This record gives sequence, structure tokens and C-alpha cells, in this order.
Amino acid sequence: MRIRSLGVIDDAVVELSPGFTAVTGETGAGKTMVVTSLGLLLGGRADPALVRVGAKAAVVEGRIAVDRRSPAAVRAEEAGAELDDGTLLVSRTLSAEGRSRAHLGGRSVPVGLLAELADDLVAVHGQTDQQGLLRPARQREALDRYAGEAVAVPLAKYADAYRRIKAVAAELEELTARARERAQEADLLRFGLDEVAATEPLPGEDAELAAEAERLGHAEALASAATAAHAALAGDPEDPEGVEASALVAGAHRVLEAVRSHDPALAALADRIGEIGILIADVAGELAGYAGNLDADPRRLAAVEERRAALGHLTRKYGEDVAGVLAWAERSAERLGELEGDDDRIAELTAERDALRAELGALAQELSDARAEAAGRFAGAVTAELAELAMPHARVSFAIRQNATDDEASGVEVGGRAVTFGPHGADDVELLLTPHPGAQPRPIAKGASGGELSRVMLAVEVVFAGSDPVPTYLFDEVDAGVGGRAAVEVGRRLARLARSAQVVVVTHLPQVAAFADRHLVVEKTHEGSVTRSGVKAMEGEDRVRELSRMLAGQEDSQLARAHAEELLEAARSGR
Repeated sequence: MRIRSLGVIDDAVVELSPGFTAVTGETGAGKTMVVTSLGLLLGGRADPALVRVGAKAAVVEGRIAVDRRSPAAVRAEEAGAELDDGTLLVSRTLSAEGRSRAHLGGRSVPVGLLAELADDLVAVHGQTDQQGLLRPARQREALDRYAGEAVAVPLAKYADAYRRIKAVAAELEELTARARERAQEADLLRFGLDEVAATEPLPGEDAELAAEAERLGHAEALASAATAAHAALAGDPEDPEGVEASALVAGAHRVLEAVRSHDPALAALADRIGEIGILIADVAGELAGYAGNLDADPRRLAAVEERRAALGHLTRKYGEDVAGVLAWAERSAERLGELEGDDDRIAELTAERDALRAELGALAQELSDARAEAAGRFAGAVTAELAELAMPHARVSFAIRQNATDDEASGVEVGGRAVTFGPHGADDVELLLTPHPGAQPRPIAKGASGGELSRVMLAVEVVFAGSDPVPTYLFDEVDAGVGGRAAVEVGRRLARLARSAQVVVVTHLPQVAAFADRHLVVEKTHEGSVTRSGVKAMEGEDRVRELSRMLAGQEDSQLARAHAEELLEAARSGR
């Protein structure tokens, strides 16, 4: 981390070890600014009073190594952040006026996003800032990982069944919520289909009836025209003197036939006139038949108009023409089948939901039993750790509860009663602390003082080492009220935790600092500020000198130096 203009820190760089880093320094030197800086990078509350006097803004920048497959990396990339060679660049700027800005992987992001990532990046345990395992959800997740296959196997089956019951419940809710709408739609479709079935329209019937109605409506004019045309072509029996077209054509044909042998051209014309005569005779015959067959019955016309009206009623409601009505009827019959089939689907889904609920109840019971067994082992291990951390009378336990529900249809049966359930089972899991005999077990956040709480969380994290996926742990004031042998045990357990994660500890105790892989000292200048060179890595003789100062307040005390060297040797051999 690089820290600028934050509290007493003017400009400093803090390089943390992959293992165990101890941060020490005189009281008021700015050690807590390391914790504060990390809190800002994790989306913590921005207090403008933190900005160094005379500066316009405080800036904290961090470079965090992450696994590309980790939830934090995935969430950051979803927000548009870019990973730089496996690291995530994070910065937080706090102005003296109170404005706060955050950047992640080169992108400006809401501060809330940093807080989202915090749970997957760092677990902070301090006097005033507690995260990670203090949340019941994280306690349940850690207990499940601690339990191993005993929980993992039924939990995977439970998760599959839970996803299915949610899908079934959603479909059921949609079907039942729309029951009235579906019933109304089905009634309308049935009514329309009954109308179409009662009328029994035939394909193309509307066009045929329209033509027939036109013909019947003008029957007299059509008959008169056909009769007149027939008389013009074939003659009128009532007018012997009249001249008809067939007689004229026949006369012309006879004249040409008499001379056709003299000229082929004329013969061709004679043939064509002969064809005309035949055509006239045919047309005249058809006209006679048409006039004779023309139906002028007004009753038939009324029947045609009545049928057309019935078809028109259908086309006004269901289609542009009879073809459209028939197409609508086909589609509506299919839709009605779907709607009427919903009742069967509801019955199927209800049966499946009940079966899934029974399966979830059995798996939830199995999960609860496995968690209870693992919780007993865990409680014993943590309680043993606390005895070595100057809390010999403290006891840790898990409360694993199920919440009963009066609505049996919405719960699952566990232990003979209906209880609520969620994506991880039916258990509410909470870590409890009994600080001394006679005290009531309370949630760990409420059952211990700040210093005790850090030690409780250290014990918990040591037991959970490898089970909790958070890669970095920060402990502030873990050594409050501890000294002597207990302080050595705190250091030893921090070193043990550092085998599987990065551990950063702000401490006053040389017994704790001696176990660190990297020892950083925060030093003020004479002007009272911490500059870039004010955060130093202590090695060799420098580290002995710092431990001597922490032991006796005197860097050059031979007795303190001997004790410091003894502490380092004991730490190296006692890990």
C-alpha cells in the first residue's frame, strides 16, 4: 500500500509479506493508520477528519494479488476492472471536504463495490472494525467447509433440489395467479369456436355466395340481355323479317365457298368465316340455355343473403374473410387445448413440489445433523485454543436452529415440525461465546471485549485455517491484555495461521512480533509526520534493536538485546 496525507502519515509505502507481517512502532506513530488505510481500500467509511492537516486530499493505493478464478476477481472484471499480471489495483481518495472516490483496476467504481469485494479479500479483526466470521452467513459457510464431505455431499443434492423447487414454485405461481385470466380467455375461445362450428363456413364460400347474390339480384336484366343477344345471333321466332347474325355469316360463307378454288387466300378467309359461324351457333345455344336456366326465385336470393349475413358476422369478429375465420378457429382450438391442459399441469407441478419438499426436508435434516457433529468438534478445538490465549474459562459453541412456520405448505419438515428453508438448508448457524462460567452464551461479537474478541477470532481462524477462503487476515489489538506465555502462544498461532494465508498484525508485544516473517516499524520524523522512509522493514541487527525497544524501552540495553535474540530464536524453533 501507498499512503499519502492520511492522519500523521505524509507519504509512506507499506510492503506486506506473503506470510506473517508484524507492524510495530511507538504509541501515536501511526500504526493504526495501516489498519485505517486498509479499511478505506475495503470500502470503509470515509471520515474527512482523517485527511492530514494542510492537505487537500488523502490517497490510499493498494496492489492486491488475486486468483483470476476467485469471486473477487470475477466481480471486479464484471465491473470493468482490469487485472494487471494477476494483481488488482485499488485506490481510494478522500478530500478534506468529505468527498470520496474509488478506482478499481483502472476504472472509477462506486465505493460500495469495494465493500462487496472486502468479504472475499480480507478478514479484519480489531477493536472497532470486525468483518468476516462475525457474520452468521460466513460462520455457516466456514462450518460447512470445516465439516467436509459430511456436509458437502448432501448440500450439493439439496442445492439441486432447491433450485428445482424454486422453478416449480415460480411456474405454479404464474399458472395460479393467471387462473382467472386463463378462464376468461378459454370462455371467449369456446364461444367463438361454437359460433364458427354452428355456422360451418366452407373454404371460398363467401366469394361464391357474393357472385350468386349479384346474379340473383339482377336476374331480369340478365335474362333480357341474354334473350336479345340470342335473337341478334340466331333470330327471333316472333320476327320472321328480322336479320340475324348467323344468317348473314352463313350467306357470306356460301359466296366465298363458290369461288374458293380460284385463290387460296380467299379459301382461307372462307374457312375463318365458317369458324365464325360455328362459334356464333355455339354462343347462341349457350345464351338460350343461360336464359332458360336463370333462377329469379326471390326465396333463393333471401337464403343467399341470410347465409352471407351469417358469414359476415364471423368475418367481422374472427377474420377478414372465411379463410381467415377458419385459420383463427384452428389456432384457437390449439390455444384452448393449452389452456385446458393447464389444470393438468398445475396438478403435475403440485405433486412434484410436494415430492421435492419431502426430499428437501430429509436432506435438511441430514445437513443439520452433520453440522451439529462438526460444530461439536469445532467448539472443542477453539475452546482449547482460547485456553492457551489467556482465556482459560471461555467456551465457544455453535447455535444451530430452525425457524418453525405456521404455514406447513411453505416449509419443510425437519425434526417432526414444519420449518422455513433457504438455499443452504433449514439451519440458522451462529457462533456463540461463553466468556466465563455462569455466563450465558452470546454471539461472539457481543460476548467479548475488543481485545478478547480479537483473540477469539484468532482462535477461530486458526481452527478454520484452510476452510475459510479469505486470503488475508488483519489483526489489530489481538494482544490487548495479554502478556508472558499467552503472548508467545498468540504469536505462535498467528504464525500457524500464516502457513495457509497472509496475516498482518499491528502489535505492541515483542513476543508476537518475533514470530513474524516480515517486521515493519512505523517511525515519525522530528516534525511529527511519517514519510516514505518512515515505514521500515526490520532485519538482522535492526530487528533485534526494535524488539529490545519493545521489551525494555531501551534499544541498547544488553539485557533487552539478549532477551530479544532469545525471543527470535524461540520463535524460529517453536513454530
